[in-house]
Amino acid sequence: MKEIRKKYYIAFGQNLQKLMDKYDKDVMTVASIGKIEPKGVYRVLNGEHGASLGTIISLAKGLEIEPKELFDFEFDLEIE
Repeated sequence: MKEIRKKYYIAFGQNLQKLMDKYDKDVMTVASIGKIEPKGVYRVLNGEHGASLGTIISLAKGLEIEPKELFDFEFDLEIE
């Protein structure tokens, strides 16, 4: 279970990066608008840990999107 969780964190971070590129936002902008520490954004981007509900809301606010967009990515539930 630990492996699949880590894999999910990485996929979530990759999707966050894709959204940041799509909406032309950098870490500092997302952090500032979302009122979150830049360190927290970097940790999610790097797949270091899962984002809490509060962090998800802050990231969505920082990107100026609906939170559901952060979860709109393909994820394989199979463990390799």
